Amino acid sequence: MPATDRAAELGLAAAQAAADKLASDILLLDVSEQLVITDVFLLASAPSDRQVMAIVDEVEERLRELGAKPLRREGEKEGRWVLLDFGDIVVHVQHEEERVFYALERLWKDCPVIPFVDADLARAAGRH
Repeated sequence: MPATDRAAELGLAAAQAAADKLASDILLLDVSEQLVITDVFLLASAPSDRQVMAIVDEVEERLRELGAKPLRREGEKEGRWVLLDFGDIVVHVQHEEERVFYALERLWKDCPVIPFVDADLARAAGRH
């Protein structure tokens, strides 16, 4: 059974929030067939601890506007890998070095990707 519509909605909103704060390598994975605890993983990277935290704050604020509050927030003290658990989705924002080292996308490579296109880039491409 694929991810719920609500999980996909939250995942796409979180991905856009991350993109708005200049996250890189944004990836949405439908993990609903593999895990019973959540439907969607969002993976995003940033080059600095400060940017990791800015992305995390923006994701949390954007999802709060959609009525979702994190059940857990882990790793913010170090700012190298912050996890936000919203129940339906789990957001992983990692420093680029942690992203390469832990390679979560390889661990979950059998899971379907949920397509995401940064709305700002799409608008910019449409102008040319």
